[in-house]
Amino acid sequence: MLFHREGYKIIMVTLLILAGINLASHALFGEEHLATKIILIISLVFFILILQFFRNPARNTVMNENHVIAPADGTVVVIEEVEEPEYFKDKRKQISIFMSPVNVHVNRNPISGIVKYAKYHPGKYLVAWHPKSSTENERTTVVIAGSRAEVLFRQIAGALAKRIVYYVKEGQEVKQGDEMGFIKFGSRIDIYLPLTATVNVQLQQKTRGGETVVATLA
Repeated sequence: MLFHREGYKIIMVTLLILAGINLASHALFGEEHLATKIILIISLVFFILILQFFRNPARNTVMNENHVIAPADGTVVVIEEVEEPEYFKDKRKQISIFMSPVNVHVNRNPISGIVKYAKYHPGKYLVAWHPKSSTENERTTVVIAGSRAEVLFRQIAGALAKRIVYYVKEGQEVKQGDEMGFIKFGSRIDIYLPLTATVNVQLQQKTRGGETVVATLA
């Protein structure tokens, strides 16, 4: 299992802190004391949770210029027609994917093309399923112009997420399924599509970033 580079520092710091706590409990209570064993078990569970959060499994993206691929693992929580106010300023189909803390949090390009727009917005940390999280939370907006259409997707921080990372920049050529960013500890991705796009997922459906086809472009 590979781990994402955004987690290297947190994993190392967590390991050192937990090691220190367990050494202290061993010195205070002794190796066979119940408190020492409980602290060890809690430490192991917590460390495993940190490791699984920063896991970065390989994904097999089937390249197709007509397909919009899920940018993240998670659950589809929104499918609706909305007004997109930041870039398109018109009606679009929105698909939102909620990522819980147990999901892989690597974010991937939904289509291949040229990055036309990339902007970071500081903001609040409302729960990711809150209706206003799309416009008030810490977030990034990225637009990729592909051969079929422009697709906008937005990384949105959740109540636990305090940092969004994205690696793409305007003018850059990107490949469908390649890594474009990471959100730490719970979040959401909104995807905005042309009204002519066909949605291929349903509410509450699970997605796999880089593999699930969420929509087909006209």
